Amino acid sequence: MNSNDVSRYMSFKQACAYLGIKSPNTLHKYINNGLPVINVDGSKRIDKLDADTFMADHKH
Repeated sequence: MNSNDVSRYMSFKQACAYLGIKSPNTLHKYINNGLPVINVDGSKRIDKLDADTFMADHKH
C-alpha cells in the first residue's frame, strides 16, 4: 500500500494494510507493545506517523 493512498489517521483495517500485516491480532500485539491509538468517543485511529516511528523504534 502506498502511503499516499491512506489518510494520516488510519482505521485498524487501513493500518494493517499500511503495515503489511494480515492479521488484526498482530496489530493488537503491536498496540500492546506501544503502538499509540487515538480514541475519540469510541472511534479508534492510528496515526501514520506513529506507525512509522513505532516500526523504526523496533528495527533490529
